[in-house]
Amino acid sequence: MTSILSAVAWPYANGPRHIGHVSGFGVPSDVFSRYLRMAGHDVLMVSGTDEHGTPILVQAEREGVSPRELADRYNRVIVEDLQGLGLSYDLFTRTTTRNHYAVAQELFRTVHRNGYLVPRTTMGAISPSTGRTLPDRYIEGTCPICGYGAARGDQCDNCGNQLDAIDLRNPHSRINGETPVFVETEHFFLDLPALADALGSWLQTRSGWRPNVLKFALNLLDDVRPRAMTRDIDWGIPVPLPGWEENANKRLYVWFDAVIGYLSASIEWARRTGDPDAWRRWWCDPDAQSYYFMGKDNITFHAQIWPAELLGYNRTPGRYGALNLPTEVVSSEFLTMEGRKFSSSRSVVIYVRDVLERYGPDALRYFISVAGPETQDTDFTWAEFVRRNNDELVSTWGNLVNRTASMIAKSFGAIPAAGQLTPADRELLAASNEAFGAVGDHLRHQRLKLAIGAAMHNAAEANQYLSQQAPWKESDPERKATILHVAAQVVADSNRLLAPFLPHSAQRVHEALGGTGTFLPQPEIHEVADLDGGPSYPIITGDYSAQPRWASDPVVPGTPVPSPTPIFTKLAPDVVEEELARLG
Repeated sequence: MTSILSAVAWPYANGPRHIGHVSGFGVPSDVFSRYLRMAGHDVLMVSGTDEHGTPILVQAEREGVSPRELADRYNRVIVEDLQGLGLSYDLFTRTTTRNHYAVAQELFRTVHRNGYLVPRTTMGAISPSTGRTLPDRYIEGTCPICGYGAARGDQCDNCGNQLDAIDLRNPHSRINGETPVFVETEHFFLDLPALADALGSWLQTRSGWRPNVLKFALNLLDDVRPRAMTRDIDWGIPVPLPGWEENANKRLYVWFDAVIGYLSASIEWARRTGDPDAWRRWWCDPDAQSYYFMGKDNITFHAQIWPAELLGYNRTPGRYGALNLPTEVVSSEFLTMEGRKFSSSRSVVIYVRDVLERYGPDALRYFISVAGPETQDTDFTWAEFVRRNNDELVSTWGNLVNRTASMIAKSFGAIPAAGQLTPADRELLAASNEAFGAVGDHLRHQRLKLAIGAAMHNAAEANQYLSQQAPWKESDPERKATILHVAAQVVADSNRLLAPFLPHSAQRVHEALGGTGTFLPQPEIHEVADLDGGPSYPIITGDYSAQPRWASDPVVPGTPVPSPTPIFTKLAPDVVEEELARLG
């Protein structure tokens, strides 16, 4: 058993999340974590809502509420959506807890004490109309490096280079279009050049990463500059240094504190279990592994900024001791929608909640797993969503379960015992048993498409077996019983192979073959008090200790099998027109 940290990107709490978001961080991390638990590993899956920074301030101002009120509202919306999708977090929390403040400040003090956070005077942008600081990510202009016309003041999404807002050509505010005025301001910068050699050496040891992720991370080393880790803003974590912490207009950079959330969430989880040091098994044990899941726009912060923070902290560790660097940064590409980039403001969007209400969680989880942006940008279309649901989920997997359970219920009323096995029986059973190794190997390396393809192939082979053996025509009762016993075994195997992808329907398949009790534990929402006296809030958590094994488990003859009901719902063709009309 290996201790494995599943570190899932923190959704930003300025609005509900759409399916493009969960295709990058949500479903891939949950499939990975569920498989590892079934395979016997000790998994800690953590995340939460990211609630600091300028976008929260801007959105709160638009809605006429305080930043905390806005964060509270969308934290709850996101918690409900992710729990409904079945994401099996050990803890999904938030960055406005007092525990998170304390952990982030401890890392800042230690990295500063070790000499890697240095003060510098720089040019900050001011809004001429309001006199307020205009953070660099809210400034847009032409990239001075590649000429991209919509580069942000902190980074160009086209070439990936770190930028300073003052270097943009034709800079303007993304809020109101005005040209910012630049004035002197002092901030603490993470000394990335001093850490560049250590970063490079660490990246060179990374094997097995997706090639696009490792290449992008290594390319970042070509232009390493100090990066500001504080901001002129009044919403966020105070800078924990004398002369700074009393300044109401200086706060830690939201991206400095957000990545620390993986550690603070682990510490909060441990405290809530009654064993405050339990988190150390995933963070301080050199044999532990950690996998960070996100979309490609966050590679910079997880393959450069967070490792640099950890390297700076580990130079002379603080109270938490030496902390593990990421084993792998697992980044997905982007999901577009009907050929266009997701845009809430332009109504080119479908929110997670809407899909859950209309089609259920497993139809979406299946689409993301089989056709999501794993290694390249992928387009979501309603026509493809309906086709995948009807032709694959319903016609292949759902049909296998239904026809097998129906014939067993009608002919025997219970799973029959097998008689003499034929070569065809043995071949199918052997292939089904071997599928656990192949599917598991793909999942261990985050190859979801290959994994679910292999699992669905197992179901397709069983369908073909039933068609060839035709138990409905079989006049020999023993042979008929044997065929249906073999089919029931492959259905049970396939249910385990597909359980990480389709955790909700896995319970219904389990019951279709006469299973009782909980087959696969699901996440729950708990309302909790802040451990250190802050306001209460909802968390996602769960007890996932009772897992089915990642192996073939023999079906038990004599288990009663009821007449089944359909596992999946076939979608009508007019669903496509209805959904496209909503986009319009």
